[in-house]
Amino acid sequence: MTTSTPRRRHFAASPFKADPEPVIEQFESGDLVSHDSFGLGRVVNKETAAVTVDFGPRLVRIASPFPKLAKL
Repeated sequence: MTTSTPRRRHFAASPFKADPEPVIEQFESGDLVSHDSFGLGRVVNKETAAVTVDFGPRLVRIASPFPKLAKL
């Protein structure tokens, strides 16, 4: 499992722009998705910070921010 690096603090007096907030894709039950490791699947359950996806032979719970998951 990959660990995300914490966001760097931005000081108000810094001459550099702050990094934009990452956009986390939203999924709904029934969405068709593709995962880099598991392949094609369908979202069967949506939680606050995770989704459960049916990839045929297995159900996988994937936590937010869904790094390898894309909506089709």
